[in-house]
Amino acid sequence: MAVKDKVVIITGGAMGIGRYNARQFASAGARLAIVDIAPMETVASEVAELGGQVLPVHADLRDEDQVRAAMAQVHAHYGRIDVLINDAGIVTHFMSGSPRWPVIRDMESSFFDNVMRTNLLGTFHATKHAIPYMEAQHEGHIINFGQGNVRNAREPDSIGAAVYHVSKVAIRAFTKEVAAEEREHNICIVSMGPGGGDASPNDGRRGIATDETPADKRERMRWVGDVVKDRYVLAAEAPMELSGNQITARDGKLVKLDD
Repeated sequence: MAVKDKVVIITGGAMGIGRYNARQFASAGARLAIVDIAPMETVASEVAELGGQVLPVHADLRDEDQVRAAMAQVHAHYGRIDVLINDAGIVTHFMSGSPRWPVIRDMESSFFDNVMRTNLLGTFHATKHAIPYMEAQHEGHIINFGQGNVRNAREPDSIGAAVYHVSKVAIRAFTKEVAAEEREHNICIVSMGPGGGDASPNDGRRGIATDETPADKRERMRWVGDVVKDRYVLAAEAPMELSGNQITARDGKLVKLDD
């Protein structure tokens, strides 16, 4: 894999899809930094068991000073930053039994603000403070967790996920704009959701189960390993012609998606 020995930062890597991705990149030979506010002992141990290098960095992505310091710490430790995976976010877990979020008319502004600051502002902060190091190298990859669109009708079981959907579509727009700004510096910036792609056909199961999903809920969900596979490792090798786009992985290849 071309990511061997590359320095890969995964935000939100302590758990969920980020934790799974950390193991995938470690298996591919990357040198990792995990940036999270949650305890990182478990994922760090798992990476070490795979023979990988990992630097846990505690930082709240909503706080710009903490993010700036986190990127500086990673660069000081490894000497470069090759890939940034903006995975951290507040995610709906309705399928795993979490309560539905309020609809907009009942939502406190503080709730809306917290989701947007974590998902969108956190992506902005990490991207902003990784870019100078990548510009100095004249290369780099940034993969944002954007997904969805405003074209498709909302299904009844998605009610309560409005602010989550808004944040993810906004990340898609952010990706397109910053990619245009950084093209001259050879920094490839793409957006990719965790589902679909070359996963098995939809058999009625919804959502993605991870190590943290309660065991009694996993049967009606798709397992992270069957859905995500190595899609983010592939995205970390994306060619510049895909920069700015929403992409997915099909049959082991990256594919541009239409808006």
